[in-house]
Amino acid sequence: MAEKRDIKRHKKRITVRFGIDEASRVAFTEDISMTGMFIKTPNIVPPNAKIRIVLELSDKRIVEIEARVMWAKKVPQNLFHLVKKSGMGVRFLRFHSGEDFFNGYFKELSADNRPS
Repeated sequence: MAEKRDIKRHKKRITVRFGIDEASRVAFTEDISMTGMFIKTPNIVPPNAKIRIVLELSDKRIVEIEARVMWAKKVPQNLFHLVKKSGMGVRFLRFHSGEDFFNGYFKELSADNRPS
């Protein structure tokens, strides 16, 4: 099936914390773009909910983002590592802090993935 997104996503595993009121659950990204990410987690939040995300980028730079859950797929705990897309796709709504760090990080990521 063809990719429907216009925004380039990069396969990247970054530790994230997320939650509705506070970012207390730990998970990992599977891919990330300038406008959203896929969070691989068995602890999904229902679609349409707003969540707070905290990313720790290289050099211990912290980025805090408010995002909306666009879709979620819950998988039983014992099958979690066997299923490819178990978790949730989120769209960024606004940055609470670290927007400059994120933009710089993403620019670096895009440059690293350019064909030689």
